[in-house]
Amino acid sequence: MENIEEIKELAEINKRIDGRAAHELRPMVVTRHFIKHAQGSVLIAVGDTKVICTAMVEDKVPPFLKGQKKGWITAEYEMIPGSTNTRKSRDRNRGKIDGRTMEIQRLIGRSLRSVIDLNKLGERTLWIDCDVIQADGGTRTAAITGSFLALHDALSDLVEKGKIKEMPITNFVAATSVGIYQGEAIVDLCYEEDSNAEVDMNMVMTETGEIIEIQGTGEERPFNKEELQKMLTLGEESIKKIIAFQKDTLLR
Repeated sequence: MENIEEIKELAEINKRIDGRAAHELRPMVVTRHFIKHAQGSVLIAVGDTKVICTAMVEDKVPPFLKGQKKGWITAEYEMIPGSTNTRKSRDRNRGKIDGRTMEIQRLIGRSLRSVIDLNKLGERTLWIDCDVIQADGGTRTAAITGSFLALHDALSDLVEKGKIKEMPITNFVAATSVGIYQGEAIVDLCYEEDSNAEVDMNMVMTETGEIIEIQGTGEERPFNKEELQKMLTLGEESIKKIIAFQKDTLLR
């Protein structure tokens, strides 16, 4: 595996748009219990990207799970009209959910379900809603990281009220972006970097280093195994830091 110290040394030579080194994450700030009526909610800010994530409990499951005595977790994602430089039209005004939105909300749902023992939920659904209020790259990864915290709070509420016997979380999960920008592997891309990246990748991993999903694309050119290894190394090291941040946040 590429030595993270070598990456850090190279990073000091080439500072990024916002002054960060290649291995540096943007500042992350989380406000818990942000929405009064949701069992779990956070406002997560990753640099200038801000997402409101809520988790709400519904005492029923989709038809395909009825009678199986297990629960479900599903997610919805949307960018509000003022979240970008030009107004983004709401999906309902177009009469359908666009492909990008559908892809992201399915990714969020898969990521969260992978670290939950659904058999311990009983026949109930946890609805995860992610609303991007300000976008500057990495909205889907911020939504996954924030949603896990909102989900953790909602599940803790169910345990405290005696509605489920034990916490069904089996692992922590977080996500970040990595890429190749101006020939260099970097982590946690802001919008300007993301929109001009040669290679763009999103990584979702557990605390124990298991990969849930990797979405990698050569935007301007193909990439080789050495570049892939550099991105994987940066992503894994960064996700470890994010999960440590999640744990610290839950102790406050």
